[in-house]
Amino acid sequence: MKDSVAEEHLYLGFSHQYRDSIFPLHTSISLFLLSYCDCKLFKIFLVPTGEDVDDQFVTKNLLGDIEVHLISRCQLPAVVQSCCLPAVVVKDGKFCRAGLSVVLRHIIQKTYEADPSKKDVLELLGFKKTCLKACAEVSQWTRLCEISIPLAVEEFLMASPERCQTIPPDILQLERKLGEPVRVHNDDKIRRQKLQQQKAGAKTAVPILGKEGTEEGKPVEMHQHPLPSLELSIAFSKLLVQEVSDAANREAPHIRRTKTSDLPLLDHVFAEGLYFTLADIVLLPCIHQFLVSSKKQGKNLVNLPLIASWYRRVQEVPGVKKAAGKCKMELLQLPELMSAPQEQLQGFSSVPDELEEENEDSHFIGGPRPTMTKLMVNGIEAKFSPHPCPSWTIDWTNLPSAVSPGEGKMSRDRALRKQQQLNNLVAVVTKLAKPGDVIVDFCSGGGHVGIVLAHMMPSCQVVLIENKELSLIRAKDRSDELGLNNIWFIQANLDYFNGTFNIGVALHACGVATDMVIDHCIKARAAFVISPCCYGFIQNTVKFKYPRR
Repeated sequence: MKDSVAEEHLYLGFSHQYRDSIFPLHTSISLFLLSYCDCKLFKIFLVPTGEDVDDQFVTKNLLGDIEVHLISRCQLPAVVQSCCLPAVVVKDGKFCRAGLSVVLRHIIQKTYEADPSKKDVLELLGFKKTCLKACAEVSQWTRLCEISIPLAVEEFLMASPERCQTIPPDILQLERKLGEPVRVHNDDKIRRQKLQQQKAGAKTAVPILGKEGTEEGKPVEMHQHPLPSLELSIAFSKLLVQEVSDAANREAPHIRRTKTSDLPLLDHVFAEGLYFTLADIVLLPCIHQFLVSSKKQGKNLVNLPLIASWYRRVQEVPGVKKAAGKCKMELLQLPELMSAPQEQLQGFSSVPDELEEENEDSHFIGGPRPTMTKLMVNGIEAKFSPHPCPSWTIDWTNLPSAVSPGEGKMSRDRALRKQQQLNNLVAVVTKLAKPGDVIVDFCSGGGHVGIVLAHMMPSCQVVLIENKELSLIRAKDRSDELGLNNIWFIQANLDYFNGTFNIGVALHACGVATDMVIDHCIKARAAFVISPCCYGFIQNTVKFKYPRR
């Protein structure tokens, strides 16, 4: 265990308690992950949305052994006040991480950094550590887990009995997702093993982890499961840090010769496929509350057999029941459900209307390159003229080296082009800005724009917003070297920034992100200086459809 890990402050929203959960559900999810990871690295603050919150009731009755402090919204650090919760901020108050997925991924990474023996915690980030890394604005899966299902369950719980008669469309969407074939790294090999197992017609011993299995020092029970069970065997072998024996994996010659297209598909074990990940952690408190409410209302869950199976299976994962106990979640013991007849499911398992609309014209793709090509094909040639404002050139030689984009880990030629772009953008922003203005550098990357602006306009507050952690850390290092005090760093999706600002800037925000920045600035009634992406293609997303009208 490392002792030098700096304490960070975690801020969670609190609106009310409902049964055994704290709302909003993003808070229950965050607390559940902290309990699962046994993470004590953060000082935790609850931020009530109302005034009549009993401090002792919250800390004693809702949070088990997790120590929390209550704080009002106006007492939050200034950078946190500009963000949606949950949010994590370091002690100097300059670097903030906001939004559920970003915060949860950070908790996992800090837990592993403090105690590298917790490899099972790091595995929650999945293959290549990308679980829920894609932002919700462009990833349907991240949006479903991070936004849609928590909101749908909250609305379901608060709705009148009449409105609770129907299953929320987003829950049905999850049921449909769990029924889709699984694609995983090296799945060709696993599918051949499954084919061999099916040909043999044998039953496979699968580890079943009852009552926290190995955690209590008890031997793992091995139960015989009917086919298909290879997926379960692989999934739980990984959870137990065991390997499926080579003898069991050795393929017969006729199996090796089978075409990939003829191999059986893999079934879901957990939310993202074969392995337990952060997505399961996010979904469990939400689905738990939905199932508890449905059971109390006497609803038949025959239309959700895959969700019911997933819910039972997640409880077998080491540490889940213990974490649920700490969070006072009384997990249900659901009976085995059989799938309803296809005609009975017809009205339930179809894709919701709003998701159907997302897929319309999903093949649309466009961008600068095809546009220029079309112009040239039609005889229209782009002509270049001298810069109309030659005075817009920054004297880079007289600036500290850390201000130059060359310090952002890029080639010399690219750094020169970046300087030319900054000459133009900084000149326009300088004309617009007044002392005391807040300037937001959206999709800031390594801070090439924001750092120049903060250095050249010390009377303005500059905010860098970027989803990629490593890019923002590089920007923070450059800022620290310069000793800048008028700059904040926010790792978050664009939608999680809700602060007021005067000017928005974006240099080459990729693809649809440029339109998202413009839309955000218009809603904030802020001026904006935007240079669109030179290579990123635009395509239909949850937020935007093209061509824009």
